[in-house]
Amino acid sequence: MAASYPIVNGAEHAWVLHDPRFKPDPRLSNCPGAKPDYEQSAEDLIEHMRTYGVDKVVISQVCYYGRDNRYASHCVQRYPDRFAAIGLLVGYRLHHPADPENPARLERAMREEGLAGLRLSPIYDRDVVWLSDEVSYPLWHRAEELDAVFNIFLAPHQVGQVATMAERFPGVKVVIDHLAMIDISTPDSEGFGPLLDLARWPNVYIRTSLHNPSKERPPFRDVWPFLEQVYDRFGPRRMVWANFYELLIMQELIPFFSAEDKTWILGKNALDIYFKGQG
Repeated sequence: MAASYPIVNGAEHAWVLHDPRFKPDPRLSNCPGAKPDYEQSAEDLIEHMRTYGVDKVVISQVCYYGRDNRYASHCVQRYPDRFAAIGLLVGYRLHHPADPENPARLERAMREEGLAGLRLSPIYDRDVVWLSDEVSYPLWHRAEELDAVFNIFLAPHQVGQVATMAERFPGVKVVIDHLAMIDISTPDSEGFGPLLDLARWPNVYIRTSLHNPSKERPPFRDVWPFLEQVYDRFGPRRMVWANFYELLIMQELIPFFSAEDKTWILGKNALDIYFKGQG
C-alpha cells in the first residue's frame, strides 16, 4: 500500500561510465584508490524508486567525480521532480578550505548547477581541523545567505567542530551523515554522547544510516537503541532516512516511530531541507 505522504531517500550516489561527458576522472577523485566497475545512473535510481515506492532522491556527489559536480547537476536538471543534489567542493583532495574562491564556487554550484548545498568530509582529515577553522567562515557565511545545506561526513571525535559551526551559523542547515560513524561498542563519551548533544542546535539534523555502525545483518537491531536515543533527543522533525534497502526497516519495523513521525522522517524533513518545500 502506497504511503499517503512523499517518500524521500536522503542519500544515494550516482555516476556513469558509458557517457563520455561524465566519465570519472581519477585526477579529480577524492577517493583515488576506488575505481568503479559498474554504474548507478539517474535512470537506475529511478528504477529503484519505482521498486521501493520512493518519490524523490537526494544525490550525494560520489567521490569518483571529486569536485566535478556536472553529473549530479545533470541529474537534477534533467529530472527536477525526482532529484536534488549536494556536491563536493572543499576538503580532502578538493579545493583547500582557505581558498578565497570557495564562497563564489558554492554560489555558482547552487545558482547555476542547481545544487542544494555541499557535502563536507573532515573524516578524511582526521588529524587536521579545518571545518571549524576561521578560514571556513566565509564559506559558511555565504551558505547562510544562500540557504544552503551542508551534509557533514565526519568521525566521532570531530563532532565538536560541527557544534562550533552550527552555533556560529544558525542559518545553515547541517545534516550529520551516517550517525557520525559512531562505534556502538565504545563508551558514549567517545562519540555518541557528543553526537546527541548536537540536538541543542535546531539547525542540526541526523541522517539515520543504520548499516554503518551496525555489527549485525539487516535489520541492524543492535543500532535500534541508539536510534531511539537520537529520536528522543532530536525528535522526528530532525531525522532523515537514506539508502533504499533501509526503507522497509524504517517504515515497518522500528517500534517507536508513530505514523505521524514517519511522515517527517521518511519524507517531509528531506523535502524541506533539500527540495525547499516541494510536494
